[in-house]
Amino acid sequence: MSNRFRDEIEEEEEKGPEPELKPKAELPKNFLTTFLTEGVVSKEVATRMMPFVIFLAMLGMVYIASKHFAEKTIREIDKLSKEVKELGYDYKTLKADLMLKSTQTEVAKQVDTLGLKELVQPPKKIVIKVEE
Repeated sequence: MSNRFRDEIEEEEEKGPEPELKPKAELPKNFLTTFLTEGVVSKEVATRMMPFVIFLAMLGMVYIASKHFAEKTIREIDKLSKEVKELGYDYKTLKADLMLKSTQTEVAKQVDTLGLKELVQPPKKIVIKVEE
């Protein structure tokens, strides 16, 4: 004699309890989710396009970095051009002062304090005869 009821319970235990299926979470119905799930772009297509999207993001970052570098260089060029202009003004001022101080009257005034006087007579030429 076999116990059929016990065999049925053992078979159910071997199979294990059936897992309960959880209902899928509903995505909110907005333009983006509708476009990505039912529209032109599906999940598979979006996954295939991922390397290209990453490439575009990297290209955008390089573009932004290049723009920052260019702006920094332009600022530096402006700063240096202002400095060159200022140094040019200093050069012209110093040159004018030197030209003023090197005139004969200014030199005579400065040398007068040392006890030297300006010649009234023209200088004499010294000639050395070379004997052959």
